[in-house]
Amino acid sequence: MTKRTKPTSFDIAYRAGVSQATVSRVLRGSPLVNEETRKRVEAVARELNYKVDRRASSLRTQKSGTLALLLFEDPTPDESHINPFFLSMLGSITRACARHGQDLLVSFQQLSDDWHSDYEDSMKADGLILLGYGDYELYRDKLSALVERGTHFVRWGAVDADQPGVSIGCDNVHGGQLAGQHLVACGRRTVAFLGHASSHYPEFLDRYRGCAAALEAAGLRLDPALQVDAETSEEAGYIAATQLLARGRPFDAIFGASDLIAIGAMRALHEAGIRIPHDVSVVGFDDIPMARFTTPPLTTVMQDTTKAGQLLVATLMQLVRDEHAESAMLPASLVVRKSSFTLG
Repeated sequence: MTKRTKPTSFDIAYRAGVSQATVSRVLRGSPLVNEETRKRVEAVARELNYKVDRRASSLRTQKSGTLALLLFEDPTPDESHINPFFLSMLGSITRACARHGQDLLVSFQQLSDDWHSDYEDSMKADGLILLGYGDYELYRDKLSALVERGTHFVRWGAVDADQPGVSIGCDNVHGGQLAGQHLVACGRRTVAFLGHASSHYPEFLDRYRGCAAALEAAGLRLDPALQVDAETSEEAGYIAATQLLARGRPFDAIFGASDLIAIGAMRALHEAGIRIPHDVSVVGFDDIPMARFTTPPLTTVMQDTTKAGQLLVATLMQLVRDEHAESAMLPASLVVRKSSFTLG
């Protein structure tokens, strides 16, 4: 090989002491190569400044080497309805794609759009990662259509036995239990739940059920009169807490189905002269960065966005390779801050 000649996979194979087929597997992120061999091949590729010819590779494999991340948001008056939880997951997904040798295309979508035809069907992407969905009963039909078309996709959301396709999600029931158990340990007895608790919002419903189970185990109950519907936004949390206060029923804790809902509720409590956590403890769900900087800092249930991004990409790559892939739930953990404490 002369200085003017571009290195090839055969050059890498010769220097690394492996076959060209092994080099090819390493460069496309195949799990069939052991770690020692993968590192040796990657080191030689870096030494030779080898660049993968994406166009030639896609012609041979009929793959684009690109994954598409689609964020679905409902329209809002200010067009800013973006859950920061998903943005925190974006970095993990991007890094995971790089490790698998994949480019990442990110796009914000409306559920009404025919988005699947713009991506895998048109060879722009080999598979789809779906984040956010609004009303699940409406979204479910879209997922069923993707399954029928044979689209490779994985979504972040509730994991159910009869769902269309593959999902990666948090153990929301256990997360709700952690919140309920913590509030009981703090001496709270009348817990309000802010967030939809129906099949239209299965993640919120699971969190509600988990909290209810924790209260029941302590000889208490989650009063339906203290549940107020709310979607994931600060404004929705503020409105829900205002409605809760207007009902005139006593409560000493609020479990927000998301951090944004809980943060909005905290503002309503502050305006009403209710002290947090002295009068009312508040717990959220997600552990978005903002939760550390509220007044007081918000106790919340954390979802592991780093692991979530890694598992979403790894699972989608299995599907792209036409391998078997299964849905999975990640554990939740409680992060205690000053919006809740033990009475005494």
